[in-house]
Amino acid sequence: MIPRPTWYAWKVWRRNWDVFFKTYRVNFLPPFVEPVLYLLAIGYGLGMFVGEIDGVPYVLYIAPALLAISMMNSSFFECTYSSFVRMYYQKTFDAMISTPLSIEDVIAGELLWGATRSLIYATAMLAVLIVFGVVSLPSSLLVIPFSFLAGLLFSGIGMCFTAITPGIDTLNYPAFLFITPMFLFSGTFFPLSVLPEALQLVAIAVLPLAQVVTVTRSLTLATLSPLFLYSLAWIASCAAIFFFLSIHLMKKRLVV
Repeated sequence: MIPRPTWYAWKVWRRNWDVFFKTYRVNFLPPFVEPVLYLLAIGYGLGMFVGEIDGVPYVLYIAPALLAISMMNSSFFECTYSSFVRMYYQKTFDAMISTPLSIEDVIAGELLWGATRSLIYATAMLAVLIVFGVVSLPSSLLVIPFSFLAGLLFSGIGMCFTAITPGIDTLNYPAFLFITPMFLFSGTFFPLSVLPEALQLVAIAVLPLAQVVTVTRSLTLATLSPLFLYSLAWIASCAAIFFFLSIHLMKKRLVV
């Protein structure tokens, strides 16, 4: 049976929104500082030795990857560690479910908030990249609405792991064995074409970050990749699948 969350999910989203902005000084620091450090150390530092990739200066090449990584990390870790803490330690889920909110509403609200956090971080990081002049305008502004879709995908994947993990320490496994390999081998810091052909096919077929990098790089460089439409369709379809799958798995976990 397909989960059917209602409009009440926005109340869960609003609760997380309020908590986030009560600690905005801490929450807004990473998306402003992180791109500066990466651009200076890798984009300009390492970029002096790399030169260009596919005719693009290295700093411009990695700028969209930094945006994509920000979307992934902000939404995935929000719906793994943060959601697990709210579910298991703070008992926030139990408190919300005791109200007219259903389990579907609670989890849907969490997923929407994870996507929103992706949008917030990507917007802040994009502002920094615009100041550095390493992205093209106005096409780069399309990254902002796209970041919500990308965040929804990683939120759903993260929530699936939260639903099946026995303890918070176990979440280290998807972080190290899933997120870290994607961070390195999704066309972020070097093109997929340098990898063996088998790994290229795996990345293009199954790695979410590879799809997000493709779309983000197309938008920030104002040059559409041949895989742009494929990646966009892949992200949209998988975001829908993991949205409902994560609600189903969380419902199985929370219903005793």
